[in-house]
Amino acid sequence: MTKVAVLGFGTVGSGVVEIISGSSFIDKVGKELSVKAILDIRQFPESPFADIITNDYEKILGDDEIEIVIETMGGIDPAFDFSMRALKAGKSVVTSNKELVAKKGAILMKTARENGVSYLFEASVGGGIPIINPLHNCLAANEINSIMGILNGTTNYILTQMIKKGRSFDEALADAQQKGYAEKNPAADVEGHDTCRKIAILSALAYGKQLDSDAIHTEGITNITLKDVEYAESIDHCIKLIGRSKKIGDKVYAKVSPLMLPKDHPLSGVEDVFNAILVNGSATGDVMFYGRGAGKLPTASAVVADCIDIIKHNKTGAPFWTEGGELTSDSGEDVKYYIRIKNGNQRTENGVSAVFGKVRWIESCAGEAVFVTPPLAQAEMAAGIKKLESLFGRDKILGMIEVLF
Repeated sequence: MTKVAVLGFGTVGSGVVEIISGSSFIDKVGKELSVKAILDIRQFPESPFADIITNDYEKILGDDEIEIVIETMGGIDPAFDFSMRALKAGKSVVTSNKELVAKKGAILMKTARENGVSYLFEASVGGGIPIINPLHNCLAANEINSIMGILNGTTNYILTQMIKKGRSFDEALADAQQKGYAEKNPAADVEGHDTCRKIAILSALAYGKQLDSDAIHTEGITNITLKDVEYAESIDHCIKLIGRSKKIGDKVYAKVSPLMLPKDHPLSGVEDVFNAILVNGSATGDVMFYGRGAGKLPTASAVVADCIDIIKHNKTGAPFWTEGGELTSDSGEDVKYYIRIKNGNQRTENGVSAVFGKVRWIESCAGEAVFVTPPLAQAEMAAGIKKLESLFGRDKILGMIEVLF
């Protein structure tokens, strides 16, 4: 019997307890899993697990029968302290906490190695989609060239509602909240922070160095309008929130932003709360991982799978990266942008042509000029956008989204 403690009895934590208490693991690992303690500051008198809920972490830390601590609290404090102390006490730690892994993963994994235990975090990126273990093991023979993906189910659901049902951003967000896909305060999702943490984790695992997630350029979807969606459709593209990274020499280019994807791109057909991650390896080429990226039981299943992995491998074989990763703001590739300007007229078109040369004009409604720039080096594009803002005023630029080609 392997006994575990669960820190946090919220959505994911309760899902973990539900799976472990309702399943047999004899056929998988030759022994059973059992939840011995649950840590939470709240009381759950009606819960069937009320008798094992405690608010005293010291009891868990000092219990030699508990071999694995499952951290589903979220945030940095006190999750970092609790995780470090568990590792130093010889207990393996499994987490779904993407913020903690993105910011403190290197030191936590180093501490795990020093104490002969594991720190695993499959659930921190793709929810129920297996991606950490495949990157660490199945694709180990590859040099990973790039990663890009739809990494947040909430924003993908909102954009799908805008594309398929013509709902405004506010209407689609309200619907997502009503269905439980979005939090009451949805900022972490819709402003791109959740996706940023996930691409930071995937990049660290792929390239071996932890990145400063706070330094990754991050845009969300709060400025996307139905007009942007309609104009994208008119050129056979769709808008998705994409996290991506690419190895550039000794540095990493990483970015989170809306992208206009051509309809034949593998990620363009990923809809609703589903996520997909496209990994390009030196030997395999493109490999895509697809599935439900969020939700109580899909995420909890990834947590329990990590526990099984620890038992199977006797606490060894965990992923590892070190600190000191460097970011670059230049991908080394040309980019092009969709731009929408208010008060479109002949003067506007002449001004755009003076800045960007030959552009692709998109048929637009009265009072707007809408176009796609030619591909330009990133420095040239930035300079061109600055000139455009100076020429027409920043408030006249109603939309600007990078276009994948």
